[in-house]
Amino acid sequence: MTKSVEPLASRIRPSILEEFIGQNHLTGEGKPLRLAIKNKLIFSFILWGSPGTGKTTLARIYADAIDADFHELSAVSAGKDDIRQIAGEKNKATKPIVIFLDEIHRFNKAQQDFLLPFVESGKITLIGATTENPSFEIIPPLLSRCRVFVLREHTPEDIVKIIDRATKALKTKMDNDVRQWLSEFANGDARQAIGLIESTYNLYKDLTIDNFKNAIQNKFLRFDKKGEEHYNIISAFIKSMRASNPDAAIYYLARLVDSGEDPLFIARRMVIFASEDVGVAVPTALVVANAVFQACQQIGYPECAINLAHGVAYLAGCTKNRSAYDALRSAQADVSLHGNLPIPLNLRNAPTKLMKGLGYGSGYEMYSQEDLLPEKLKGKKYLNRN
Repeated sequence: MTKSVEPLASRIRPSILEEFIGQNHLTGEGKPLRLAIKNKLIFSFILWGSPGTGKTTLARIYADAIDADFHELSAVSAGKDDIRQIAGEKNKATKPIVIFLDEIHRFNKAQQDFLLPFVESGKITLIGATTENPSFEIIPPLLSRCRVFVLREHTPEDIVKIIDRATKALKTKMDNDVRQWLSEFANGDARQAIGLIESTYNLYKDLTIDNFKNAIQNKFLRFDKKGEEHYNIISAFIKSMRASNPDAAIYYLARLVDSGEDPLFIARRMVIFASEDVGVAVPTALVVANAVFQACQQIGYPECAINLAHGVAYLAGCTKNRSAYDALRSAQADVSLHGNLPIPLNLRNAPTKLMKGLGYGSGYEMYSQEDLLPEKLKGKKYLNRN
């Protein structure tokens, strides 16, 4: 029987904050997570950041620091019964109960509603981890009861330090040029760097650039959600819809779906596209794009790929008009250039007699054809209606 070997990432995982690399804006002297850990403050929070930025490690360090009964769950497989069982231990627990819920954005609204009272009552302390914007993925009542900490991608310097820790654990060495190549390839993802070191070492022993490249055979590594290929496919997807080419757009959609891209990320780009590129030419495009987004939320993979294809075919076929988008950007440029220009008196709110006496709201007509812009911008046209 082959003896199981602890994964390299687990072997080198920091157990105390002093060993943690990166996220100095949260873990440096006087920063919020360091203070929370140092002072053993108990509260629920969400760690939002890209893969491989240290979310799980920070959750474990925090739970150890407050001497908690720590439960690690994945929202992909966990459900209400898991939460109920853990929260039920509160009556016999002498330690605070911490649930670390990885990929919390995968919990649907009903599951998050179920979780809420346990967090609100203090029966459990929740640490959520997500790669998605919590404002979009977490229900407002639950989000309001959690602090949100944003984790940044590791710098190349951080990755080099993590690489050195990994090679030391393997009792091997890596040349400086190889170290620099790998730190750039990892693109801020410590997990990817460690995983590639481990697989390359197991296959070849020598950690050379050629050996690393030979070890990269997985399509998900090649896609790399933060790497160049990811942005190339997204760019091709959007530009194909913009060119009214449904065949190309659906092909690039298939590439995104096959790579495991979050369907809500794709649908969100389509909602943006509906206003940015289709705009006032077909106002119902935004309605369709929002319907696709909601369908993806409710159904998920694999079936929601059909909803995405439906939406892409529709958006690609729509007439395009970027006038509203261009008008917004032009107006924003003037706001940036001129700052807070005085609002014309006839447009100002007049809730008091004093304000009315000063002329606030005076002379306003509901359907006036006069120029309503601030004095300095009179005559400026932002929206091209042609």
